[in-house]
Amino acid sequence: MRENGGQYTHAATWVILAYTKLGLGDKAFKLFDMINPINHTTTQLECSKYKVEPYVMAADVYAVEPHIGRGGWTWYTGSSGWMYKVGLEGILGFNKLSDRIIINPCIPKSWKEYTISYTYNDTIYNIKVINNNGKCTGIEKIELDGETLKEKYIPLFNDNKEHKIIVYM
Repeated sequence: MRENGGQYTHAATWVILAYTKLGLGDKAFKLFDMINPINHTTTQLECSKYKVEPYVMAADVYAVEPHIGRGGWTWYTGSSGWMYKVGLEGILGFNKLSDRIIINPCIPKSWKEYTISYTYNDTIYNIKVINNNGKCTGIEKIELDGETLKEKYIPLFNDNKEHKIIVYM
């Protein structure tokens, strides 16, 4: 929060990231959804109140009259990068480390599955994360092109093919 009680977006993204580190996917995604700028503009009234671009992170959302709910400092904040990082790495759990991808999601229990398509040089990795157990986090196994991997990561290689990855939670 800012000194006036408004949203300080940088700090809000760090709080969401902290919840993902704690494995609290329901709470993390609820907060992610709450500060997502598109969700400030779902009606004409909300658009009139928010007054800034719904496709850009605002550094602040004010909480004092006469500007309650108004976004501020768009196109000027690094919080958009943090929001992207929190969504991709913290919630979806996609992390590329040199020659491998680590998938370590922290999602809402209600999510049954999601997909990520990742291109590494000339190779496409189609990743499906399946959550049949209603968990927020934790990987049970990973399959690469139908073969179960011994490791809990996806090796990257540039073989100009398309690979199917299934990650089971």
